[in-house]
Parts: sequence; structure tokens; C-alpha cells
Amino acid sequence: AVKDKVGDYFTRCQLAAYDARAAVPLSRSAEDYQQLAAQNLSAQNPDVADFPLATVEADKPLLLVSGLNPAWQGRMDALREQAVAPLLGDKKSLSAQDWAGLCDKFAAFDVWQAERPAGNAGQLGGARLREILGSGHQALLDDLMAQDKAVEAEVKATRLVEKLLRYKRDLFRLANNFVSFRSFYTGKDKAIFQAGTLYLDGRSCELCVKVEDVAKHAGLAGMGGFCLAYCDCVRGGGAEKMTVAAAFTAGDSDYLMVGRNGIFYDRKGRDWDASIVRIIDHPISIRQAFWSPYKKLSRMIGEQLQKLAASKAGSVDSRMANASKAATEAPPKPPFDVAKFAGIFAAIGLAIGAIGGILAWIVGGVLGLKFWQIPLALLGLALLISAPSMVLAWFKLKRRNLASILDANGWAINARARINIPFGASLTGLAELPQGAHRSLADPFEEKQVMWPFYLVIAAGIVSLIGLWYVGFFGHR
Repeated sequence: AVKDKVGDYFTRCQLAAYDARAAVPLSRSAEDYQQLAAQNLSAQNPDVADFPLATVEADKPLLLVSGLNPAWQGRMDALREQAVAPLLGDKKSLSAQDWAGLCDKFAAFDVWQAERPAGNAGQLGGARLREILGSGHQALLDDLMAQDKAVEAEVKATRLVEKLLRYKRDLFRLANNFVSFRSFYTGKDKAIFQAGTLYLDGRSCELCVKVEDVAKHAGLAGMGGFCLAYCDCVRGGGAEKMTVAAAFTAGDSDYLMVGRNGIFYDRKGRDWDASIVRIIDHPISIRQAFWSPYKKLSRMIGEQLQKLAASKAGSVDSRMANASKAATEAPPKPPFDVAKFAGIFAAIGLAIGAIGGILAWIVGGVLGLKFWQIPLALLGLALLISAPSMVLAWFKLKRRNLASILDANGWAINARARINIPFGASLTGLAELPQGAHRSLADPFEEKQVMWPFYLVIAAGIVSLIGLWYVGFFGHR
């Protein structure tokens, strides 16, 4: 550090000799000293150490005793006592030529220091190193190395035997988990790519794999046709973290959403707190596909009712806000239009008549069937609604491919590792009540039963009977 600082000083003096105008700015300006004046100054202040070693003048020698930057005074005293005095004598100042000659004398030492091997031997000191060299330990070390060299072939043979034993123990297992996937498809043991079991949403997912990059993995694994939930898993207060992709192959996806929490058990039996961070949605089961149209219709009706209620509430609020203004500025009411209201009532009557006719046609068709044909008709109607989604789900479930999940994890899978519907269902366990347990359906806070739907059904039945009588269904015409 001292060498660089002294070199900086002489370079500044050479610049001042080149152009006298450079002397003042190279010595730092008055504004720089004004910034220091507001501080509590000391020789250890780093801002003071940034100033030049001494004032800059053209070809000025460096004074070693006085006129030095206070932050460097102690180090300059050490330089004068340990380097200048032994080599140049008791000098009070150094010229640029003196400094260059002093640096030349230490050039060989600098090269030697740069070529010194890495290690901690230099910390022992010269005396300790000479003691070690004269102790005769080197011969002992040479003898130990010669003994090691003598058993080199035996050690290598031992390692080959160990390698052979590991092949004998693990090669068959590796083949059953990488070549044929026998361990996975027989279900007798977990495959080596199965990371553990995820318990979430009342299900246990056995097909879980570790994931390093969720975005990269999802891009390829999504083509496998599995409903995948990517979960961040932590344990030990966040000290250990990992991410797994769990395949849901039974149940439905109604309550699978980002943010839901579960528990993950790894192959060592350790538990992790799991939280869903991403979902790839695909069909899970035929049962889910059967109910899917009705759930979609229910959600659509609910959303439309919510939108209608929100719009009505907004219009009511706006009318109430403008009520006072409308009352003062409202135009006179027009005269009552009898023809207009007569047309409205006629349209309402036609609509009610059309609805009654449709209900009469449906009820008539049902009553025209034999008793045993009615359940079959209802079943046919349900299948007519659900069959398209069930067929589509069946094709997608038959095409589920494990290879896509493993390829996304860096495996090189050539075969199409299909997962059929029964085997897929076995990879996810559904929660069941323990033996002997039962659900208590008694609710002390149960809402009172509303009777108006019952009355509405009775009214619809009466209207249907009237419609049937009107069309002559009962043979009175």
C-alpha cells in the first residue's frame, strides 16, 4: 500500500512538471478541504487517507520526516526505518531517482514472492521451517509413501471388488427402475424417481417427483396429460427447501388451487410443509368428467346471478344518489297508455302459455312411458348431457404418459410409459372414515327449512295438469 501511495505522489509531481497548472488540482482543491472541515478529523479518517501523500510541486522530492499526510505518517516512518535507512542511509527526503533505485533493489524479492507456492508454510516463519528441514521427518514421510505405493495394486483391487459388489446389489434394481419400470408398475416398491407422498385435499399422491425449475418442467410435463400440482416444500423453519410435482389421478380438481397447503413425506419419512404454487389442469377421472357439465352450468348460473345482482345494486345506488336531482327536474308524467300495457300483459300471457305447453309436453311424454322406462329415460338424458365430456376425458386419460414427466426432469426415456385408468387411480388414495367411525349429521345451527320451493313445485304441477286437461290428454274431448 505504501509503495502505491509513494508512486502516486511522484507521478503527480511529474504531471506538475509537465504542466504547472496541474499542481493545484492534483493537490486537491479548497472545496475538498471544506468538506473535511465539517468532520471530526483524525489520522484514521479514510477521507484524509485519500488525499495525496504530500503537496504536489514540479520535481519536488518526498520529505520523509515532515509535511506528510497525517494518515500516512506512521507507515512512512516504518518505510524510512526498515527500507530507506538500511539501503540508502539516513536520508530525510527521497527523490524520484532514489525511489526508482529502491524499487529496483526489491524487484527480485517481488518476483520471488509472486512465485511462492500457495499454502500455509510461509506462516511458520524461517526458524520453524529450518527446524523442520533438519529434523529428518522427510525421510519418514518418504518411507510412508513408499509403503502406500507398495499396496497400490491391492487397494485398486479392493475398489474393483467394492464396485462389483455394488453392481451385484443395485444393478438389477436400477434396471427395474430405469429400463423396465418394473418396481413402479407392479406397485411392490417405490420407483427411484418417486420422491415421496403428498397429502392434500383429502388425498394421498404417490406419484411425486422432485423439480428444480418449475417453469421449465411444466413446459414439457404438461404434455403427459396428468393433473399436476407443483408444491414448494419447506422444513426446519425454512432452512431446507425443495419443490415437487404431484400427480392427482383420482377425485376431482374443484378445490385444487394455488395457495392450498398440505404435508409431504419424503422417502426418509421426514415431513415437509407443502404449498401449491402452480397447477397444470387435465382430466383426473371419468367421474369428474360426468359431473363437469352440471358444475359448469351451476357456476355459469351463479356468475350470471352475481353479475345481475351487482348491476341491479349499482343501478339502485345511482338512482338513490340522483333522487333529489331527479325529483326537482323530473318532467311531467305522460298519460296512462292502456294499449301499451295491454300488449305487455298479452306478451306475458303468451310466455306463460308457452312455458305451460312445454311443461305439459314433458310431463305428457313422461307419463306416456311405462314405469320401468322412466328411470331409463332419465339415465339416457343424463348420458346425453355428460357423454361428450366423458368420452373426451377417457381418450385423454388413456394417453397419459409418464415419460413426459421424467423427460422434463432430465431423464432420457425412449418408451411411452403409459398409465391406464385403473393403474392411475391406484396412484392416488382417497380419504376414508376409519373403521367404526361415522359422521354426525345433527347440526344445532341448521337453517330452518324454506317451504317456498315446495309450494313452487306444487304450483308447477297444477299448471301442468291444467295444460294437459286443456290439450285433451285425459280424453274429455
